[in-house]
Amino acid sequence: MSSGSVAFPVPRNEDANSLSRAHTDEDVTPNEIAVGVIIGRSSEYFDFFVFGIACVLVFPFTLFPFMSRLDGTLMAFAIFALAFVARPVGTAIGMAVQRRWGRGTKLTLAMFTLGVCTVGMAFLPTYHSVGSSAIVVLIALRIGQGLALGGSWDGLPSLLAMGVPRDKRGWYAMIGQLGAPLGFIIAAALFAYLYSSLPVSEFLDWGWRYPFFVAFAINVVALFARLRLVVGQSYADALQASELEPVSVTEVMSGQGRNVLLGAFAALSSLALFHLVTVFPLSWISMYSQQSVVDVLEVQIMGAILAAGAIVISGVIADKMGRRNLLGTMAVMIGLYALIAPWMLKGGAVGNNAFILIGFILLGLSYGQSSGTVTNNFTSDFRYTGAALSTDLAWLIGAAFAPLVALGLSAKWGLGAVSLYLLSAVVCTLLALRINRVLEQRDN
Repeated sequence: MSSGSVAFPVPRNEDANSLSRAHTDEDVTPNEIAVGVIIGRSSEYFDFFVFGIACVLVFPFTLFPFMSRLDGTLMAFAIFALAFVARPVGTAIGMAVQRRWGRGTKLTLAMFTLGVCTVGMAFLPTYHSVGSSAIVVLIALRIGQGLALGGSWDGLPSLLAMGVPRDKRGWYAMIGQLGAPLGFIIAAALFAYLYSSLPVSEFLDWGWRYPFFVAFAINVVALFARLRLVVGQSYADALQASELEPVSVTEVMSGQGRNVLLGAFAALSSLALFHLVTVFPLSWISMYSQQSVVDVLEVQIMGAILAAGAIVISGVIADKMGRRNLLGTMAVMIGLYALIAPWMLKGGAVGNNAFILIGFILLGLSYGQSSGTVTNNFTSDFRYTGAALSTDLAWLIGAAFAPLVALGLSAKWGLGAVSLYLLSAVVCTLLALRINRVLEQRDN
């Protein structure tokens, strides 16, 4: 192990045989875990962004041709949200599988399910060919994606955060978050290329299916990369030493439910913004402005690159001012952004681009530190499952319905509704951070 790297501890209560096995493996280092986290998260985000973009460019025309484009898009966004509804259920199932058969089995089943559901979408028939059965199939596959994502929790982000010096936690916390912009860049680039290279009829016939095949291939690579980490003896020992082991969801909610909710609401403003700058603008701009789809995707790719840089910067800032202070500050900035969002979206191509680029920068600075901000609130035996459930609930409450609500409300009541929606998430984040601080002071 190179000097300056950090080795994670081996459990003190290991017997001689397991200790000897642990010492035959290489020491666990944060850099190795970081690579596994980035690969795993990038594949997951790529899958979800491929689906999100298809909700705007494909499904309203292939599955809901009997509706207006607006209503078809809203229906697609409703299906989009189902994965986030199913995710906590997948976490519960995954924790039960891990307790009985082990972490490797759980991860293999989850990634296999995710891959099968994703590639299944590539073969999805159209409404014109099989009628409403096509919609039912997509709903089933989308729920399967959500169950798989919940079951794929591997505890590596928690292990990474716990195994580094306190003054470096912000830096290492942001590493896994880089998977979001990386996944989006690949997904948006694929769709932009296909949409610009093919006639609309061919794109809707077969072109849109290609990204789903790519998603399956990426999942296979991610599975082996993550299995290498979580199945190795030294990693298993490190997870056990940090008491990152699964417990039942019922037990966590009864004993640590307060901390689960605080963790979820602390990240709400960041996750609400997440889909408001990725999925929502593509739908709104393509329907209510003259800017082309390819132009919007290209601007969003540029925004994702800026977001990746902002995520890296968030790690530096967080280690100087504190992760929670940064998250609170960014919540205020997101609130100010929400107030001017309607004027930007009414400002033609220049305003639309400003909405996307500024939003991505704010997203990077905020989202870079939104994961596990209050994880330390959990007692060690609940941390593994508690962190997973907090993440699930944050996505469900903050991000799952964001495209649906933003597009539906703005179409009916105007863009001011988007501001109110985002401001409500900001208020929730600030209240959660404040309550968490008060509870910490009281306990100390």
